[in-house]
Amino acid sequence: MLAVAVGVSLPALLGLVPTEIGRGPWIAVLSVFVVCLLLAVLADGRRSRYAALAGAVLSSWALVLTVHVSGLLPVILVVMAAVSAYLVSVRAVAGIVAANTVVLWLAHLPVETFAEPLVFAEPLVMVGFYLLIQVASVLSSLALIREQRMRRDLARAHVELQAASVLIEQSARSAERLRISRDLHDLIGHQLTVLTLELEAARHRGAEHGRDHIDRADRVARDLLADVRHTVSELRATPADLTEAVRRVVEDIPGLEVELDMEPVVSLDEERSAVVLRAVQEIVTNTLRHAEARTLSIHVAQDGQEVVVTGSDDGRGGERPTWGNGLRGMSERLTDLGGRLDIDGRGGFTVIVRVPAI
Repeated sequence: MLAVAVGVSLPALLGLVPTEIGRGPWIAVLSVFVVCLLLAVLADGRRSRYAALAGAVLSSWALVLTVHVSGLLPVILVVMAAVSAYLVSVRAVAGIVAANTVVLWLAHLPVETFAEPLVFAEPLVMVGFYLLIQVASVLSSLALIREQRMRRDLARAHVELQAASVLIEQSARSAERLRISRDLHDLIGHQLTVLTLELEAARHRGAEHGRDHIDRADRVARDLLADVRHTVSELRATPADLTEAVRRVVEDIPGLEVELDMEPVVSLDEERSAVVLRAVQEIVTNTLRHAEARTLSIHVAQDGQEVVVTGSDDGRGGERPTWGNGLRGMSERLTDLGGRLDIDGRGGFTVIVRVPAI
């Protein structure tokens, strides 16, 4: 759009079309327009963005009003209407379109021509034509904005669904391990204990010819009982596959490329694994919702007695990031475990999550 705006300004920029304020001042106004338009798109703060947009709108009016033969120069106003749809509310956009139309009316319909119907009709058609183009451009911008919003919503829903699926699977595996351990302890362990007691009683009652067999059976039974208890302990202590869980959360996210670097030495219990997984989910969701980034890098590593999750994106960032409910909830969970959450909004968002390993 900026290239289009500069392109339609070339006749006046090159001196091919006369201007009312002179070529030099007119070029200065064009420069102000270009700078304000860039600032309106790139500015972080709402006030600075609105101020830059107002400067771009006013300078575009000045450009159109100070050229004798406008040609395609009113396209600048169409560009401003289309860009404003991304920056302000629909009501404000409608106001800009209406003001642009008035400017076009003033630029192409001198007061002394009101009494001449034929002279009046041609500018009226031109103004109506540019009004329709502005409306079409605004509607196209709003459609693109809606599509982008739907894509972000789809991406966030994808991340949340993946995280929920992983957590449910982990919970199901934990419940299954606990159930198996209980069954082993209650059934096989009990039976082997009874067998050991019966063999012990048989040995004390005599049966000299079978004592060696009874002793061996006793040892086997006790070994089996020890193996069962060892299996029960392993089933209870088996950690979830955190690497695979995190990878499932961040893969195939629409509109965002995630670079995952996760050290294989990371080992956490179920509760801390869930916290790390939720932290990764919150980092990805906030990137999709606020950062307007294309790439997100996530690094998970063990630093001494802590597991550190670092997420950095290439988005617009912010000097004073606002903590939403998700970040506050994450910080509370980390505090309960003795961990910490740090955020840096300079040069894109960087989120650092520290979770105690034990």
